[in-house]
Amino acid sequence: MEHIQLAEGKRLYFASDFHLGSHLPGGTEREASVVAWLEDIRSTAQVIFLLGDVFEFWFEYRRAVPKGFTRFLGKLASLRAEGVDIRLFTGNHDLWFKDYFPAELGIHIYRHPVSVQVTAPGGRQTLLHMGHGDGLGPGDHYYKKILKPIFTSRLAQWLFRALHPDVGVWLAHRWSGHSRATKAGVTDVFHAREKEWIWHYCREVEARQHHDYYVFGHRHLLMQLALDATQKSTYFNIGDWISYRTFGIFDGDTFILEAFGKSGPLPIHRA
Repeated sequence: MEHIQLAEGKRLYFASDFHLGSHLPGGTEREASVVAWLEDIRSTAQVIFLLGDVFEFWFEYRRAVPKGFTRFLGKLASLRAEGVDIRLFTGNHDLWFKDYFPAELGIHIYRHPVSVQVTAPGGRQTLLHMGHGDGLGPGDHYYKKILKPIFTSRLAQWLFRALHPDVGVWLAHRWSGHSRATKAGVTDVFHAREKEWIWHYCREVEARQHHDYYVFGHRHLLMQLALDATQKSTYFNIGDWISYRTFGIFDGDTFILEAFGKSGPLPIHRA
């Protein structure tokens, strides 16, 4: 388990599902809003957790990475130079990170959910469990049993690398265009917490070890769901930057959801 000693006046920030480089309208504006948000939190951020699907597609060839994202990558480099800790989780759209982010930017890559113990300046300890959210819980068997094992296999990555980048990136964007989350005008639907697979996954983890907060993305919805009647553990889904521009904040005491550049109540599902 990892440990974070939170400094006085500092916070942990959580964001996911930027889908930078997607075919959706407003991509340039979305990247600009992410960069503006990073600038806005730079003075209070101790650790920024990017919980997956940061990019619509990412693949590292031996001597090349996808073009674009210059302003976003530059802002990450600037924050790292100032000592802000940034940690990135792979998502189902950007599984193929290698060593570019660790070597060039000093950003640690996670490929699975992790638990982190946070100690506040006053000594209070809080346990968080976080990740992207794809393939967790009792459902999504086609993705878990077929697609993800293929995409994460060394053979599949070697075969993809044999393609010219112009062809490989084109194919990847053609494939990702079928994703429900990145189709214009199509949004995910919340039915009930009992039908949320990540919520069930959180309950499985909680049965083994207590965590105060569970933080995930992937669903493109805002959720704040208690894991049981005791209300001692809460699952948060932090939404996306396609529809909401939302993020999570932990100040050592409480976890909250906020939207960048927007006012009014957030459409948070609570039951």
